[in-house]
Amino acid sequence: MKRILFVFALVVLASCGDDEKNEPKEVIDYTVKNEQDIKEYIEANELTATRSESGLYYVIEEEGTGERPTANSDVTVAYKGYFLDKEVFDESSSDGISFNLQQVIRGWTEGITYFKEGGNGILLVPAALGYGNSDNRGIPGGSVLIFEVSLISTN
Repeated sequence: MKRILFVFALVVLASCGDDEKNEPKEVIDYTVKNEQDIKEYIEANELTATRSESGLYYVIEEEGTGERPTANSDVTVAYKGYFLDKEVFDESSSDGISFNLQQVIRGWTEGITYFKEGGNGILLVPAALGYGNSDNRGIPGGSVLIFEVSLISTN
């Protein structure tokens, strides 16, 4: 009986630990801040951008003349990705990289379909269409991502 009481006491004491460690982190909604930051970036850089229903902003510098991809297409794209402060976090070679549009962030799945082969422009991706609230390979959670993209081909 003493052993049962001892084990019970250990369980009670262990469960009275620091509850903060077990609480989930607060989820921050960056929607309003991202929207404001993107609008300020567009104004400061004198861009003529279009806002889609999803919240993606895009600038068509050259629409292109070839085939327009769908959200399921395989594409080859050359790009440079950077933050609002213009710090580059990723860049392809001028030959580009190939992938299926279902294998990338939602901002790309949607945004690349606004171009035809040979087209180029800018995608301004809010966190909800990028990597969300979580840090991802050096990209802080909640970040607006800007991509200069050239659609080389739809495969």
